[in-house]
Amino acid sequence: MKYLIEVEKGKEARDGRPSVGPVYRSVFAKDGFPPPVPGLESCWDVFRITVEKYPDNHMLGRREIVNGKAGKYVWQTYKQVYDKVIRIGNAIRSCGVEPRAKCGIYGANCAEWIMSMEACNAHGLYCVPLYDTLGAGAVEFIICHAEVSIAFIEEKKIAEVLKTFPRTTEFLKTLVSFGKVTPEQRQEVEKFGLAIYAWDDFLKLGDNQQFELPAKEKTDICTIMYTSGTTGDPKGVMISNESIVTLIAGVKRLLESVNEELHQKDVYLSYLPLAHIFDRVIEECFIHHGASIGFWRGDVKLLIEDIGELKPTIFCAVPRVLDRVYSGLNQKISAGGFLKHTLFNFAYSYKLNSLRKGNKYGEAAPLFDRFVFNKVKQGLGGNVRLILSGAAPLSNHVEAFLRVVTCAHVLQGYGLTETCAGTFVSLPNAHSMLGTVGPPVPNVDVCLESVPEMGYDALSSTPRGEVCVKGKTLFSGYHKREDLTKEVVVDGWFHTGDVGEWQPDGSLRIIDRKKNIFKLSQGEYVAVENLENIYDLVSAIDSIWIYGSSFESFLVAVVNPNKEALEKWAQENGVSGDFNSLCENPKAKEFIIGELAKTGKEKKLKGFEFIKAVHLDPVPFDMERDLLTPTYKKKRPQLLKYYKMYESANKPSA
Repeated sequence: MKYLIEVEKGKEARDGRPSVGPVYRSVFAKDGFPPPVPGLESCWDVFRITVEKYPDNHMLGRREIVNGKAGKYVWQTYKQVYDKVIRIGNAIRSCGVEPRAKCGIYGANCAEWIMSMEACNAHGLYCVPLYDTLGAGAVEFIICHAEVSIAFIEEKKIAEVLKTFPRTTEFLKTLVSFGKVTPEQRQEVEKFGLAIYAWDDFLKLGDNQQFELPAKEKTDICTIMYTSGTTGDPKGVMISNESIVTLIAGVKRLLESVNEELHQKDVYLSYLPLAHIFDRVIEECFIHHGASIGFWRGDVKLLIEDIGELKPTIFCAVPRVLDRVYSGLNQKISAGGFLKHTLFNFAYSYKLNSLRKGNKYGEAAPLFDRFVFNKVKQGLGGNVRLILSGAAPLSNHVEAFLRVVTCAHVLQGYGLTETCAGTFVSLPNAHSMLGTVGPPVPNVDVCLESVPEMGYDALSSTPRGEVCVKGKTLFSGYHKREDLTKEVVVDGWFHTGDVGEWQPDGSLRIIDRKKNIFKLSQGEYVAVENLENIYDLVSAIDSIWIYGSSFESFLVAVVNPNKEALEKWAQENGVSGDFNSLCENPKAKEFIIGELAKTGKEKKLKGFEFIKAVHLDPVPFDMERDLLTPTYKKKRPQLLKYYKMYESANKPSA
């Protein structure tokens, strides 16, 4: 395989363990993994060394608001940010917070977020991002589980934190607003014996203090990132300095190997949540190179406008965002009139065929790039050279379209919080990698482990199996959950739960999920069994099977309605027909979706956990159709094959 080297032979099944395919690593690591950059022992070193090298480079920017209108980006240099970080660190320590304490950060991406994070890095604190997309009560759970003693909070999120009182006050002692604090908020906080500071007031706390920065080890934890659990409670993924420093070295080697290295003139738009590992490590890479990070205004409708003003060189996205770009461009093309439409289609087909023949993206159709696709390029600011998609799979047709029209490399990556994000990434000018996540990054070993119960064989001519990863980028375990850590890390190999298939060129395609948890296209995890248990409480249904795809942003379900309940509803609403015909009736489907929604609201489910479309089957799930096991467990692959859900669903409007 062109982009892989084999470092260990595969193993046949033995002692009750499934067979394992060969162990591979990137061809860019054929002489060994890249050593960490000299002097980089911790995340603090990443920032500190860059400040020494590039003190006057633009580091953090935000749009200036003049008379209610967004203007140009205004910047703070690396040295200016460093000086503030030192003040914040001194202020934190003056509150009695010691190294290894847990510091929460809660809010949208902004300069204050990064400065709070760097202050944690400086003083050896565990940075614990707080975010509410993990479900009702997640913020409270994380504060208590991680024992967060100080939290930096966006102004509009302060109310959310106050809702967790008094339960979190056992641990929380100090709150710091990214902006101001209202008298009512101060009164509420002080009632519980806690301190709260506006941002500027907090900085002043550190002005006459000088705390020595503690020595930091590679193995020290720098962040605990909470991620979805399969049975409710989020899991705290502990990530060490070594994980992030190793990742930076691997990404550096990879980009240098394909002549796309980062440099100090690069510009990045920060809008994907810093609370997630994907954006956190990307920003660490940019900081390491002395590049510039500009923040969006927090409104997805204004994202394209922010891009136009910032003119980023690298654009990272999740498929949901790229799907919107694709839809928006297609609408514009359709509205452009016959001549423009025809010219575009001709140019598109020509360039796509040229790329398929192996031509490099800049040489595939230079005339069309200049006269047809340049408008798209300018729409993304005019300077984007790399578009990286992560967090969920990107549809093939969207990836192919963007590769043609954006005049940039479109790469798809794969990784988990537990692997410190970037584990695989497709390569520039390798059109054969369309629809794959590429080969591994040159800092990990990977193999596939057979999943016999699903028919996946890692030793077959088309190797398929659970993706397993080994290397120094791996997490240090789940906080306070050694039992869960032992379930997923066996002999140093992290078992991702995702099923992959090696391609002939050494790239990987993700084809399935081993466990019954999946990701929607916006990157949210859904624990399906947990949801089914909640929806089973609905009296109007007898049974439910829920399905979600990482190519779609919503959930669908097959429901066995309760016969009596459905017939009673029909009688009360003047709907005629027997049970079978009622199950075909669109009004009956609306009724069932409404009943599911009521329970969803009662149980405080998140928006993406609501069912958006249903198929009503009057015949209960059974063994005769191979939909249930003898112990009445749902056979999910067979259910999917039988019902072909997204094809039959009435898709809701996005």
